[in-house]
Amino acid sequence: MEFPTAIPALPTSPAGFRSGFVALIGRPNVGKSTLLNQLVGEKVAITSPVAQTTRNRLRAILTTEAAQLVLLDTPGIHKPHHLLGERLVQSARRAIGEVDVVLLLVDGSEPAGRGDGFIVELLQHCRAPVHLALNKNDLVDPARAEELGQSYSELVPGWPLHPVSALNGRGTSELVAALAADLPEGPHLYPPDAVSDQPEQLLLAELIREQVLHNTREEIPHSVAVQIERIVDDGPRTAVLATVLVERSSQKGILIGKGGRMLKEIGSGARQQMQKLIDGPVYLELFVKVVPNWRRNAARLSELGYTGQ
Repeated sequence: MEFPTAIPALPTSPAGFRSGFVALIGRPNVGKSTLLNQLVGEKVAITSPVAQTTRNRLRAILTTEAAQLVLLDTPGIHKPHHLLGERLVQSARRAIGEVDVVLLLVDGSEPAGRGDGFIVELLQHCRAPVHLALNKNDLVDPARAEELGQSYSELVPGWPLHPVSALNGRGTSELVAALAADLPEGPHLYPPDAVSDQPEQLLLAELIREQVLHNTREEIPHSVAVQIERIVDDGPRTAVLATVLVERSSQKGILIGKGGRMLKEIGSGARQQMQKLIDGPVYLELFVKVVPNWRRNAARLSELGYTGQ
């Protein structure tokens, strides 16, 4: 993925071309980030089995012959337990009022639950068209497909339903066509080959946090934030210096590991992903810093970019 220093000229859009913004909304861990990556064909959002993986409203760009969809991957809507959680939910709810189309993603391998009902109620007064994607279709027993679909049909007020699999892409082309049809007519908003407009620092920080999520357990994943301190392009390779923030000294010890093994493992995995992103060799240096209760500190959250906007 390249990070252009200048904005290239946009192409002339054909007659009837559609463009606009689509918000991906849903509970934590329903596969929003996985679906986003599947749709654009590149990794622009981190994924993990840990709930509340997404913290920023990431934007991915999907361009077809007929439309350009700017997809917003929002944090999962949940009951917050600290200021960070409140700002994540605020960010997701704010996105609902700022887009042309809303895509509510649910775990279609399970019947509709109370959490889904809460979000449906939240979207009842949404002015934008709402579509419902029943994700994890690859896990659904065909004998239960009708029963599961019916549980969601009874929950939503006539919104279009789309069975999909974010994992293998089943049903995604039909989903994209349906979303595009509800976008307003308009020109290209980004170059056709763009897949994201996120700052390089944010994407690199997220790749480090993803490795923390994959390599640690218990309270560690939720207590971690990553700051990119410096990016230096020194010719044949890119040097990245980053700080991993935790809330307690015990968490710092776990992240570093015996003889520094855990931090080396995290750094190695992040470096491999960064090299794919930057398309070149990367030198990554990680530091771990204890910042007590950073998730409850408004100034620190704003510094890290968690503003709720």
